[in-house]
Amino acid sequence: MKSTFEKMGGTYTLGADGIYYPNFVSTDEEPHYGKYGMMRRTYLKEHRPAMYSLCMLEDRLVEHLNAVDDEAQERMDILVCQMMEKQGITEELKARDQMAWIGAVNNIRNAAEEIVLNELIYG
Repeated sequence: MKSTFEKMGGTYTLGADGIYYPNFVSTDEEPHYGKYGMMRRTYLKEHRPAMYSLCMLEDRLVEHLNAVDDEAQERMDILVCQMMEKQGITEELKARDQMAWIGAVNNIRNAAEEIVLNELIYG
């Protein structure tokens, strides 16, 4: 009878002590995730422990966190640009009234981040 590991394509090697050891293959993907990847990892660890454990066992956690972080950063950039354009936040406003421009951009970034967190991090 095959083990679950063998059904998933895993193999074993017989050790010198007579015990079979699983042959794990690591993807060795370098973690490059930042803020959003760390937030996703914390969310999975605290609220989705089964998914977190599965990702760890299948050695795809780093790959998942890298992908989520990249997608979140890209989505943030797109949303901020779209919201700034829609609300008419321009360089002309920045030259005329810097404090108003900073306040408007901060509000836009906060709104965009809420969208990203709900769609990608906690979804």
